[in-house]
Amino acid sequence: MCYALGAVLVAASLPRLSFIFMPWFVSTISVNSAIGIYSSIASGMLALTGIVFSLTFVMVQFSATAYSPRLVLWIASDPVMSHAIGVFTATFLYALASLAWVDRAGSGRVPLLGIIIVDGLLIVSILMFISLIQRVGMLQVTRMLIFTGDQGRRVIESLYPPIDAPPTLAPPEISKTKAAQRIFHHGRPQFVRAIDIPGLVELASRHGCLIELTAAVSDAVLDTTPVLTVWGETGPLPEEQLRDLVDLGNERTFEQDPKYAIRLLVDIAIKALSAAINDPTTAVQALDQIEDLLIRLGRRRLEIGAFRDTAGNLRLLADFPAWEDFLRLAFDEIRYCGASSVQVMRRLRAVVLEMISVLPEERRSALQYWEERIQASVDRTFKDPEDRLDASTADRQGLGTSRRRATH
Repeated sequence: MCYALGAVLVAASLPRLSFIFMPWFVSTISVNSAIGIYSSIASGMLALTGIVFSLTFVMVQFSATAYSPRLVLWIASDPVMSHAIGVFTATFLYALASLAWVDRAGSGRVPLLGIIIVDGLLIVSILMFISLIQRVGMLQVTRMLIFTGDQGRRVIESLYPPIDAPPTLAPPEISKTKAAQRIFHHGRPQFVRAIDIPGLVELASRHGCLIELTAAVSDAVLDTTPVLTVWGETGPLPEEQLRDLVDLGNERTFEQDPKYAIRLLVDIAIKALSAAINDPTTAVQALDQIEDLLIRLGRRRLEIGAFRDTAGNLRLLADFPAWEDFLRLAFDEIRYCGASSVQVMRRLRAVVLEMISVLPEERRSALQYWEERIQASVDRTFKDPEDRLDASTADRQGLGTSRRRATH
C-alpha cells in the first residue's frame, strides 16, 4: 500500500511541479512514442506481477510438502517478497498515472521527469525480479538445509560461550522465599521468541530482586500461563517494562533458539523418510547439518541459566536446553522413522562415533547412550545377519565408504 500510494502521489505531483517551475524540462520523445512506452510498461508489469507471484506461491506450496511448513513460511515472509510486489505495483501505477500528463491539454509535450522516473522504476523492478528468483532458488533442498544450518550456527556462536568458560547455573543454596510479583500471559497462544537478558538483569539489579523466566525460550504460552516471577522483598516492578523485555510472537524464531534450527532439520529428515516421499538421501543430507550443529554445541558451554549483575549478584534465572536435550531432539525421531533404512542408520552411527572422537570427555557419556540406542534399533529391525551388519556400519555418506571401527 505504501508503494502504491507513493507512486500515485509522485505521478500526480511531480509532472505538475515540472510544468510550473521547469517548463523547458521536456522530452524530445514524440507523444505517440511516450504513450506506447507508458502503456507497454503498465500492461507488462501487471502481467509480470501476476505470473511471477503465482509461480512463487505455487512453488512455496509445493515445497511445503517436502520441507517443514514452518520453514517454508519463514522463507515466504522474506522482506524481498513484499518489496518486490510493492515495486512492481508502483511501476504499474506510476506508468498508468503518468499517461495523464502526456500531451496535457493538447500541449504536445512529454514531461522528461516522468520518463526518467519510470525508467528508474523499471530498472529497480528488474533487480527485484532477479532477487526474487534467487529467493525462489533457495527452495532447493540443499540450499534449504544449508540456510537452516546457517541460522543455527549463527545463534550458537552468539548465545553460548566456549566450553572452557565456567558454568553459570543457579547455586543449590538459592532460596526463593517470597514471590513479589508474577507476570501472566493473556490473550491467544504465542511463543517466547527471545528475552532481553541485559535488560532483565539491569532491571532486577536496580530493584534489588531476582527475576525467574518461568516460560523458556520457544515455549508456547497460553492464557494465564506464568511467564515471569519476581523474587525478593521489593515491591512490584513496572509490569509493562517487564513484558517489553520478553518477546512473544506467533512463530518461533532462530534468535535465541538453536533447538529451532535442529527441529526444522529433523522435520525435513522425517518427512523425507515418510512412506509418501521415501527419500532417505535427503535425511542423510539433513544429518550432515545436524552433525555440524551438534559438534559446535558440544564445544560450547551450554549451562548458562543464571545471569549476574556487575556486582556478582544473581539477578536472572532462565531455562536453556541441556546437551541431552539437543541429542534427543536430533536423534530420536530420525532413529525411529529411519529404523528400516540401512542408509540412515549407517549415517546416524557415523554421526555418533564422529562426535565421540572429537568432543570433550564430558559430552561422551550421553553419546555412548545414543550409540547403544541406535544399535538396539538396528538389532530390533534387521533380522538377517548380513543386513544387521550392514546397518551397523558407520558410513558418513549413508551408502558410501564404510569405516568399520577396528576391534582390539
